[in-house]
Amino acid sequence: MARPKNSRIVSIPPLFNEFKPSGIKRSELQEVNLSIDEYESIRLADSIGLSHLEASEEMDISRSTFSRLIEGARRKMAEFVVKGKVLKIEGGNIHFDNNIIKCHSCGYMIKTSISDHISECPECKSTDLFNVAGNFGHGKCCVENKKNKGLKK
Repeated sequence: MARPKNSRIVSIPPLFNEFKPSGIKRSELQEVNLSIDEYESIRLADSIGLSHLEASEEMDISRSTFSRLIEGARRKMAEFVVKGKVLKIEGGNIHFDNNIIKCHSCGYMIKTSISDHISECPECKSTDLFNVAGNFGHGKCCVENKKNKGLKK
């Protein structure tokens, strides 16, 4: 029996969760799924430029696990670019450390801790807010995970 995977820590949720080649109907394209932890590995190593060791520490996983994760993510990214598939970012055994709240009224984006609750836009005072982590089905579980990690230290 395989041992259960530990949750991987993702700093912030992705703002966009689907990409496709232009000029082709989505219904005509095959899909490749990139998990949120694979997205985070690409963000940390290829966008920010962290080493595998630094990135693995950010995600609270071993360096060898990070290396396997980034290899799979890069293979999927190549499939998306080379074969012209739809790239969908979703799923994975993750917890967010931070969140992004976007105001639908003015477009203002607030980067905040996952445990903070914001009910009003600081820019325009609107209450029409979009919780990006919540869009991925996360929030309360991530707050609990953060509390539990704090108790273990």
